Amino acid sequence: MTKTTTCVYHFLVLNWYIFLNYYIPHIGKDEEKLKEFHDGGRSKYLTLLNLLLQAVFFGVACLDDVLKRIVGRKDIKFITSFRDLLFTTLAFPISTFVFLVFWTLFHYDRSLVYPEGLDDFFPAWVNHAMDHLFPDDWRLFNPLSVLLWKISSITMKGLHSELLVLHLLHTSILPFSLVEAILRPHHYPSKKLGLALLGTCNIAYIIRILWRYSQTGNWVYPVFAYLSPLGIIIFFSAAYILNAGIYLLGEKINHWKWGATVKPWMKKK
Repeated sequence: MTKTTTCVYHFLVLNWYIFLNYYIPHIGKDEEKLKEFHDGGRSKYLTLLNLLLQAVFFGVACLDDVLKRIVGRKDIKFITSFRDLLFTTLAFPISTFVFLVFWTLFHYDRSLVYPEGLDDFFPAWVNHAMDHLFPDDWRLFNPLSVLLWKISSITMKGLHSELLVLHLLHTSILPFSLVEAILRPHHYPSKKLGLALLGTCNIAYIIRILWRYSQTGNWVYPVFAYLSPLGIIIFFSAAYILNAGIYLLGEKINHWKWGATVKPWMKKK
């Protein structure tokens, strides 16, 4: 892609994630049945944390695109390095992990990760009027995301909105990450640093899950209720191994696409 096309792509994807991050907290906001769904906020669901992470990454990518055109490549090395570090160690591995784990568990036994009861809350998604979801001041702030809503409202009528929401949250994230991986070269950090940062984020989320369970007695995802303490340890360990494998896969894709044109992040001069 040309530099202009890349800028436009990043801008459109950024607005898509802004749209999702704004809309999701409003799902069932006035429904008593969704009290448990909202309890604990977005920080308890990896899917929602990933949406926020993707919005931050594409925001940084947009900033990098704009500043390169304004002040030049050499003057924004820090932002470019941060963009690459964010994508290689978090944005790509976590989005791919969410896609793989969610759909694997969902097709094996959906009650382990997404109980059928939640389907009752999502059909209203395509029926909500624009005025009830987006206040006037927010429309002025980001009219493009509002346009995305308008288009989606028209094209998604008649579809099973609960299934649609699942694909928006758990499927679309993978193509965006793959396109980004082949769209431009990314400087990977050393494996030691990259895997350490990824592991730190994994541990932080595990602590969040365990802390919430200790406070409420409820697991974030039903699958943990079926596991013994040893089973939970094995699950978390396997999750990190999968994440690490995805990280290494991303590095291989980057090298396959760009070859020797990129060097490890820590070795750049």
